[in-house]
Amino acid sequence: MGTRTWAGPWALTWAVVLPVATAAVLGLLRAVVVNTSASLILVLVVTAVAVRAERAAGLLAAVIAALAFDFFLAPPFYELTIFERADLETTLLLLAVGAAVTELAQWGRRERARASRREGYVAGVAGVARMAVDGATSDLVTTVGAMIAEVLDLDRCEFRPGPPRPDRPRLHPDGSVTWNRRPVDVGREGLPTMDRIELATGRGDGVYELTASTRVRRPDLERRLVAATLAEQVDTRPTASAHMSGSGVQDRGSGSGPS
Repeated sequence: MGTRTWAGPWALTWAVVLPVATAAVLGLLRAVVVNTSASLILVLVVTAVAVRAERAAGLLAAVIAALAFDFFLAPPFYELTIFERADLETTLLLLAVGAAVTELAQWGRRERARASRREGYVAGVAGVARMAVDGATSDLVTTVGAMIAEVLDLDRCEFRPGPPRPDRPRLHPDGSVTWNRRPVDVGREGLPTMDRIELATGRGDGVYELTASTRVRRPDLERRLVAATLAEQVDTRPTASAHMSGSGVQDRGSGSGPS
């Protein structure tokens, strides 16, 4: 089960309230808590916000924590003024460390999301491979089309029997995209929107026509490779196992007749 992420106005509210409340309590304990310890506690608060919220809230928490340290813990107290060089250095370090922690938390969240997507891709390809082995051609064609549309965030993905058309954009098995034999920089230009993109199946006896016309899509190479791998599992021709199964039934029928 994943951790719920704070979002929207609530995240920004907590980014302000938590550092201020913590610094206010630490201000009441100035006699027993030294400023270096107080700054570490505020770093923990910023870390908590950065882990649970988005980048904006984490950075806001870092700024508020630095200001709250100045206001409650650095003399003169209850003023946004710093006279001691050590307190100034602590405030700046608190701000820098808070910003760094926020970026690390966002990086970790992106990595977790990427790992989750990869796990889903692998599970999807494995499921399609099982369907291909079972010979469920019609279900396989439909399922793969829906999965390709989801992976690439397409408007539509339709299967068409027959070979690819040379005048249309093509998504190749290596994840590259070409149009009229010229490479398309998907990361910069996005998928072509003026025509359907063709993705050939594994046997080349059909293509998936990919439509991305309503807005520019820029799927990364990993997602394009997943889409190509899914398409490679599709073979609309009768499988060898189906022929063997049919001949087996016929042999059993003939064997049951009178000799």
